[in-house]
Amino acid sequence: MRLMKQIRSAIVLAAVGVTFAAGVAASPAAPKEGAEYTALPTPQPTDTGKKVEVIEFFAYWCPHCQTFDPILSAWVKKQGDNIVFKRVHVPYNDRLAPQQKLYYALESLGLADALQSKVLAALRGGSHSFTRDEEVFDWVAQNGVDKQKFIDTYRSFGVAGKVRRSSALMESYKVEYWPLLVVDGRWQASPSLTGKANDNLATEAAQQQATTQVLDFLVAKAKAEKK
Repeated sequence: MRLMKQIRSAIVLAAVGVTFAAGVAASPAAPKEGAEYTALPTPQPTDTGKKVEVIEFFAYWCPHCQTFDPILSAWVKKQGDNIVFKRVHVPYNDRLAPQQKLYYALESLGLADALQSKVLAALRGGSHSFTRDEEVFDWVAQNGVDKQKFIDTYRSFGVAGKVRRSSALMESYKVEYWPLLVVDGRWQASPSLTGKANDNLATEAAQQQATTQVLDFLVAKAKAEKK
């Protein structure tokens, strides 16, 4: 039985490796640890059962996160029930703190995914900076969110706790830059790693798209090991 499990795992990973090689000409085989992805020195616990946990560490203000978001969102949608996708908005400084609180308030209200693209569009278009609480409150109200309910959530102990926890998660997951993804509490992947490992990926968009193939490989690897 154990031998059959190992054979099934090898077949799954080999198939994903062929797909990756087809999509990234410079990579002759499956993504390699230490190149397209890295292993965390200490694996972190997950609570997603048979589904694979995928965490994105990101920031609203980060231009690389902004351009990666539609590609990553399409990948998450394609994965469906294979994964449980989570986001951690990283802290930065006092000026940008309202953006982090905006994310966690929306998350607490169950609205973060629905408004993700709108927040990023407002920032990319330059119409908003979200560096002041009142600006945040006015914007969410303009986008159909109950203003007082949002303010109460924004100023709640729950959101303050999520803000504090984000710093602890960055330390646990060894996050030093973003966007960065962690698969199954064990492996880090990112467009930055993908680009460094594949010289033929000349544009950021190509690196971002190829990263979804690395994620495919890691999700398949995690699922095979969970069986």
